[in-house]
Amino acid sequence: MVQESDLPGLVQQVLWASFALAVVFGAIAQRTHFCTMGAVSDIVNIGDWARMRMWALALGVAMIGFNLMVGAGWIEARNTLYAGPRLLWLSNLVGGLLFGVGMVLSSGCGFKMLVRIGGGNLKSVVVFLALAASAYATMRGLTAVWRVASVDRVAVTLATGQDLPSLLAAGTGLARPTLALALGVGLGLALVVFALARREGRGVDVLLGGLGSGLAVAGIWWVSGRLGFVAEHPQTLEATFLATNSRGMESLSFVAPVAYTMDWLILFSDASKLLTLGIVTVLGVIVGSGVVALATRSFRWEGFAGVDDTASHLAGGVLMGVGGVTAMGCTIGQGISGVSTLAVGSFIALASIIVGAVLALRWQAWRLERSL
Repeated sequence: MVQESDLPGLVQQVLWASFALAVVFGAIAQRTHFCTMGAVSDIVNIGDWARMRMWALALGVAMIGFNLMVGAGWIEARNTLYAGPRLLWLSNLVGGLLFGVGMVLSSGCGFKMLVRIGGGNLKSVVVFLALAASAYATMRGLTAVWRVASVDRVAVTLATGQDLPSLLAAGTGLARPTLALALGVGLGLALVVFALARREGRGVDVLLGGLGSGLAVAGIWWVSGRLGFVAEHPQTLEATFLATNSRGMESLSFVAPVAYTMDWLILFSDASKLLTLGIVTVLGVIVGSGVVALATRSFRWEGFAGVDDTASHLAGGVLMGVGGVTAMGCTIGQGISGVSTLAVGSFIALASIIVGAVLALRWQAWRLERSL
């Protein structure tokens, strides 16, 4: 049993481990140009699947890692934000569409925004502020009231968790860990095979970006769900996941944690505002990206080209903040961390994000053609 005197040290271990993994993730993304929006854009605009294979490899590795831990009895999907019994399918759908459009307007998702900040992109600093403000408002402010009164009311309450192993276990009587191993490892391997099937998926950058990113997500699942898990908190006598904002098990995500980071910076003198896993991973990605940018001499200050560019990035940041909170995650939060749990809502959100991005890319191409 964990003693109360052990808790501060354990929290520090969780935070430092999460920060270190986020630094590695940011460094890899800066080096390999890992980017979900870029992967979709490459396919739509030039028919290049290399970055999508990198992204699929990352998802496959994260899915295998998560479900191996479930099979080993270390973690459970039901302890995550994504796999609860209430399936907010309309929120996942609408929020995903908004986020997908927003990440195209702002030249990248919330994660890419942090990577670009590390590389000297001042436009991404503005996107950060817009995303943080709109995300916080959608969690607790004006748009939160609208969200709760509209899309969040449309939901399906399941008898079990919404992750596929739990749903199948309820229908077949088979053990959840066994189903998690079969489904998670099977689907994950299928994604890995897809990623490596062609030569474009076997380049050094693709392998580094895919393997490194997937392992970072799986690693933080272990940090949060295994290292930071206390079966009986000495103060509450309840099971607790240390240093998380959701009070559940968490991995990488970059919408709500960006809002929590802004809140922590603004109210730093408030002793109740503590560092959390989400906050340190936001900071870690910026640090990791910055180190690589400086080391490779690719660090460049970059500003807006004009009014249209500014308006586009501001609108994109707002849409990502509102959409990401409504969808309960971003391209990393829902797209990799959430889908790795095999949660139905995460699959809906990911598909919706991609559709939103494709629509926005088509719209941008149409505008460009009209201007010629």
